[in-house]
Amino acid sequence: MVYASAFRANAVADKIDGQVSMANTSLDILRQKLSAKQAVIGIVGLGYVGQPLALRYTEIGFRVIGFDLDETKVQELNAGHSAIEHIDDTRFAEARQNGFEATTDFSRIAEADGLMLCVPTPLNKYREPDLSFITDTCEKIADHLRPGQVIALESTTYPGTTKEEVLPRLEKNGLKVGEDIFAVYSPEREDPANQKFTTNTIPKVVGGHTEACLQAGIALYEHAIDKLVPVSSTETAEMTKLLENIYRAVNIGLVNEMKIVTDRMGIDIFEVIDAAATKPFGFTPYYPGPGPGGHCIPIDPFYLTWKAREYGINTRFIELAGEINTSMPNYVFSKLASALNERQKAVRGSKIMVLGIAYKKNVDDMRESPSVTLMELIRDNGGNLSYADPHVPVFPKTQEHVFDLSSVALTQKVLAEQDAVVLATNHDAFDYDLIKEHANLIIDTRGIYRTGEPHIIRA
Repeated sequence: MVYASAFRANAVADKIDGQVSMANTSLDILRQKLSAKQAVIGIVGLGYVGQPLALRYTEIGFRVIGFDLDETKVQELNAGHSAIEHIDDTRFAEARQNGFEATTDFSRIAEADGLMLCVPTPLNKYREPDLSFITDTCEKIADHLRPGQVIALESTTYPGTTKEEVLPRLEKNGLKVGEDIFAVYSPEREDPANQKFTTNTIPKVVGGHTEACLQAGIALYEHAIDKLVPVSSTETAEMTKLLENIYRAVNIGLVNEMKIVTDRMGIDIFEVIDAAATKPFGFTPYYPGPGPGGHCIPIDPFYLTWKAREYGINTRFIELAGEINTSMPNYVFSKLASALNERQKAVRGSKIMVLGIAYKKNVDDMRESPSVTLMELIRDNGGNLSYADPHVPVFPKTQEHVFDLSSVALTQKVLAEQDAVVLATNHDAFDYDLIKEHANLIIDTRGIYRTGEPHIIRA
């Protein structure tokens, strides 16, 4: 185990010596059970974060119980099937044989020694943090907590959430955090379908409410994760997660704005980026697109801007990047409308196909996908809309977006029938030569086509 921090486990353990004996007793018992892999691991929330964690702990010899409110998901996982495309069903079938089980029965929280909360943290309609999944989960598990458990929040949130929202709920029945039970914040760092990194190879930040909590968090994660990064508090860990994603959001906003400028100047932004990337220091390439998606980049910056107002700070730089990124589907739509207009066609009545509706290539994850916003713009302006995405065969039913559509297979005939196709997500499964040869008009948001054919419009 590697600890990438000045916090050495032995040094922290020395500081704990002499503190409350009850904390030592609870902590020592917990650490012994985790060390012997006799502890039960509970994963609350079986989505893109919770499922990989459940698999990892099962594969290294822990008994794992997964908790979720979705009865259908629970039944599927217990049958050895994951609805997440990049997670092979054979892994869950093996996990079931090794003792993994999923349940909707939260009274079984008491069976777990280590609990990881992996629930969503969306924004409400006013783009303010919605912590209801966190607070509801804490309320739900609080009645079943017992001494000797460690609870780790993994959901992205603003600094202070663990202390202000989680701890009071965990302690509502008299258990004391840092003595009876232990609370940590350890932000998830999953990157779906990224073959270069797995759950165990991605370094993991861990912050505890107290030093005893930190030690409990280290004991919880050290067997499953190759490299831990202990930090001094839960607030530091919460801010670390926001900085990681705001860094990306700001750079994506910069390059998206550069795309608009270079397009007006007749300069290829992708050629510019490739040339700049040859500098061996001081530059990291980011690439433009129709806008960022997923659960992190479009959302996390607004968590910090909201919290910063409590301190009288206006995070103008971060908010500007967010505005640029959220405006990109409108920019793409304007390029589409302009290109159709030049061909004496309007959006209304035109057959328009969106290629790729997942938020990034080679995944089935549609959370906050800019493609969906673009689809709504096309539909609401009278376009005859269709889509092709081999990773999303049927448009899922959601409260926010309603489309009664299924993915269309790309053939010469289908492509030739479209007035325009919008390349929104650059899946490897697409036949780009076929698209280039048979589509009448291509709106390329990903820089797939670098040549200057008149029917290919960079957007």
